[in-house]
Amino acid sequence: MDHFPKVLCGWSWEENKLFELALAVVDEHHPDRWEVVASMVGGKKSAEEVQKHYVILLEDLQLIESGNLDHKLGEAQSVYWTDEDNKLLVQLNLN
Repeated sequence: MDHFPKVLCGWSWEENKLFELALAVVDEHHPDRWEVVASMVGGKKSAEEVQKHYVILLEDLQLIESGNLDHKLGEAQSVYWTDEDNKLLVQLNLN
């Protein structure tokens, strides 16, 4: 997935996948949630950057759910759990 458009968000494909996995396993009420997620992403992002990335994700979800998404930007792709996702999870020793 080296062709992931990093310039659009400043995060690599791998960082985004690790971010998604971390959000799935770190309790939202954990007192150090963003520090833990940042370390699980690889330690190159600060807790503040991770939290900001989460806020952007929520805003994107709200836009999609509102029905105001501009479908002319491109066709939607199916999202599914891949072997690569599972390998990342195993690397994090979280399963």
